[in-house]
Amino acid sequence: MRWITPLAIGALCLTLAACTTSPTGRQRLTLASDAQLDQMGAQAFQQYQQERPMVGGSPQRYVQCVADALVRALPPQQRQAENWQIRVFRDDSANAFALPGGYMGVNTGLLEVARNQDQLAAVVGHEITHVLARHANERVSTQTATQLGLSVLSSAAGLEGAGGQQLMGALGMGAQYGILMPFSRRHESEADELGLFLMADAGFDPRASLALWENMSAQGGARPPAWLSSHPSHGQRTQALQARMDEALARYQRARQAGRTPDCPRP
Repeated sequence: MRWITPLAIGALCLTLAACTTSPTGRQRLTLASDAQLDQMGAQAFQQYQQERPMVGGSPQRYVQCVADALVRALPPQQRQAENWQIRVFRDDSANAFALPGGYMGVNTGLLEVARNQDQLAAVVGHEITHVLARHANERVSTQTATQLGLSVLSSAAGLEGAGGQQLMGALGMGAQYGILMPFSRRHESEADELGLFLMADAGFDPRASLALWENMSAQGGARPPAWLSSHPSHGQRTQALQARMDEALARYQRARQAGRTPDCPRP
């Protein structure tokens, strides 16, 4: 067991060296290479386009118009740092996604729930800020560090046999709900806040983000308790958005005064 202590110390040193600060000032762990993740994002996006039916024409132009307006509102360094691309996929689920590198997708089902350009901007702005905040890197890094920690603990405690496997299974579940999923909820909340400010900076009405979640709630469907979910509840999201709305509205007014008035015709 002499190797366990050096390994634990090495892991701690690696963790401390990889600590960075998120755009909202939160300390987080980023072990992975952004360049490698961006390459993986490009490959995954290409594969997704090959496997899923895409929609062109007016839906693509509409989504592209909203995305372009949001990207134009970014500082030049952020605007140029990613290979921003967005596609519309034929899928009835009201969903969207973002991959490292700036590759994004919007389902046709979401266009039924996001009923105007401002509501759509709330979603696309959310996805853009997932990319900018390097949430994928943090997610991968947290999973890596958690698995390393469980392995060290298993070896240190001599957890072998059926009883040890059962205990390690319980520890794994504790890590899932105590570490990994809360990080995901934190990412979602952070992207909500940053996306709210981005849509306002681009000239989209930030109040539409509240209407969007009202539409989402109206869809209904069974949902797990917030602590078992990888996303905050709709109520938690709207409450957090409302708390930042005054600042978002001030930014929205400044954007409109500066001539940022997006006009993206809905198909």
